[in-house]
Amino acid sequence: MFPLKDDNPTRSAPVITVGLIALNILAFLYQISLEASGSRQAQAFVMEFGMIPCRLTGYCAIGGGPSATLTIVTSMFLHGGLFHIAGNMLYLWIFGNNVEDTLGHARYLVFYLVSGVAAALMQILVSRASDVPMIGASGAVSGVLGAYLILFPHANVVTLVIFGFFFRVMRIPAVIILGFWIVVQLVNGLGSLGASGGVAWFAHVGGFVAGMVLLPLVKPRPAARSW
Repeated sequence: MFPLKDDNPTRSAPVITVGLIALNILAFLYQISLEASGSRQAQAFVMEFGMIPCRLTGYCAIGGGPSATLTIVTSMFLHGGLFHIAGNMLYLWIFGNNVEDTLGHARYLVFYLVSGVAAALMQILVSRASDVPMIGASGAVSGVLGAYLILFPHANVVTLVIFGFFFRVMRIPAVIILGFWIVVQLVNGLGSLGASGGVAWFAHVGGFVAGMVLLPLVKPRPAARSW
């Protein structure tokens, strides 16, 4: 299932969501420019600004670049390829605007970054000795998905459903789309335990859970009525 858009209107312009997408695209274009200059430069860039679990836990000593703690944030704006960034930005665009509309711009930005940090910490917890850099906005975007599931479970999502040679565009409730998504992440995460490299499945799970937990903490309270 590939979500294409939702039918959930917003009251305000999603300036933070658009800004985050723009920053991710600019960072990706810079990565491509480094790859054009030589794969070694691009690899060094990812090693410097990607989040390497063993660098934060002390299991390895990798120098250069920003502090290990700062890479938790810088890694959110790097991606491993065109499909990686396209998928993340599509999900952020579809679901992020409504979450931003609900939380407000400033709260949404804090929510997004904290979800990304929580996702990184979850991945560190399950792969503390890994020397493979974790990059991508997936963890933070997963937090947005978790919040959207709580806020708009019955919103319809226009989805491309592919089953063998069967192709069809359908409107499917968000609770089904996002519920299916998190189950896939969890199953793949459990299946990847002990493996090195690949997709940081537990970052997705950690970000999703963090988004659900953080939502009531950052969501503005309804204004009290005066009588």
